[in-house]
Parts: sequence; structure tokens; C-alpha cells
Amino acid sequence: MHTERYPKRLRSPIRGTLNLYNDPSYMAVDQELNESVAANEANEANEEKNPAMLVQHLQQCAVHKYPLVKRRVTQQTGKGKKHRMYQLVVVGNGAGLVGYGEGKHDEMSEAYSKAHLEALRNMDTVERFEQRTIWTDMSIKFGSTRILMRPRPVGFGLHCNPNIHQVLKAAGIKDVSAKVWGSRNPINVIKATCMLIQSGNAPLSMGNGIGGKGKRLDAGAGMRGKEAIERDRGRQLVDGRTW
Repeated sequence: MHTERYPKRLRSPIRGTLNLYNDPSYMAVDQELNESVAANEANEANEEKNPAMLVQHLQQCAVHKYPLVKRRVTQQTGKGKKHRMYQLVVVGNGAGLVGYGEGKHDEMSEAYSKAHLEALRNMDTVERFEQRTIWTDMSIKFGSTRILMRPRPVGFGLHCNPNIHQVLKAAGIKDVSAKVWGSRNPINVIKATCMLIQSGNAPLSMGNGIGGKGKRLDAGAGMRGKEAIERDRGRQLVDGRTW
């Protein structure tokens, strides 16, 4: 409380006293509080848009990290051969999110970093029955690789190709049997498995699902929103952008 006293005057022969019970002003305190809340919200928004913060968040989610393919690759150019290191990494949270990424660099460690970052960006949802297996028999053909996958009862485990085993483990699938026919190239097997368990790999107006062009009649349709893509895919999209 603050007290101000006023002396006698010609027009007012009585002394005056004024007691201030709002010092500092409550309105000033509320204004400072609102400004601090707005600043915190702005900082949180900037952190969400910051690629480094998004990558850190995704790294915390991806508890399973498997570098499955490591090799030395060669590119023939007009000036000679260009040798680099190649890695394919599978990441997942063990609870319905999985993705793979590829990276090339002169150094193996840098190739792993690039592949790991791309895998985090490519993480997508996997629909699981009873949080442990797939819903029904599924098959896919990718190049010369053909995969057949079947759901199994509780406690059956993962009886499948080693590369499929790692992908399913990262996705949180526990009871499945799978068979691979044709080429058992690890790269093709991993890509085909991810396409198989991530339903909606070739939705409308999004190409053929393996990097090819879309339908000619779909040209000029314009950019679609998130809800339209979710309707075509038949499932929700997970926001995992890092750019």
C-alpha cells in the first residue's frame, strides 16, 4: 500500500490522504504475464519449425536403429570411376512407426548420418492387429522379389527373412511368418517389406508408389490438402517433416 498526503489549500482547507492499494498495478502485472506467455508460445512455435529440434524429437521416438546394408558402390563418369560408401538404415519406435533411408558419401560415418536422417523423414504408420501382428495375408512384388506375409497367433514370433525380421521388429510386429521368392537382394527385400506393411503405398495421384510417374489423366489436378490425401490412403498422415 502506498499513501499520498495533500496539504491544505485555499479552496480546500482540509488536508487530504490518498491510499493506493494497487501498487504495482495489477494490470501491469497481468500485461507482463501475457507478454511472457506469448513469448513462450512463440519460442515453442520456432522450436517446432526448427529442423534440428524436429530431428531431435524423431531421434527420441526411433528407439530401433538398424544399419542393414553397407557396401562400396562405384559410379562410372566421363572422367573415370567415382567410389563411395553406401548404407541403408531402418528406424522405428517399436509401436507402429517405421521407415528406411539410404545414404552415400566418401566416408562411411557420413553415409550413415545421411541414411539415418532420411529414415527419420520417411517414418510412417503401420496398422497392427492387437498391436502384435498384421491383419490378413499380404503379398507384394517389387522388381524380381516377391514376398508373402501371414499373421500368426500369440507367441509365434517372427519366422521370416533376416531383413524382414529387422523391419518388423522396428515396426513393433511380433507374430508373423513370411516367405521370399525370387531375388533375395537385401535392398529390394527391405523396400518391398516397408511398402507392404505401410498400407497405401501407391495412393491415387501420388505416382506408382516406387518413384514412377502418376497417371496421365491426373495431370493438372493441383495440390491436394492433408485431408484429401488421407481419404485416398485410407489412414492418417504422421507429421515427421525435418525441413
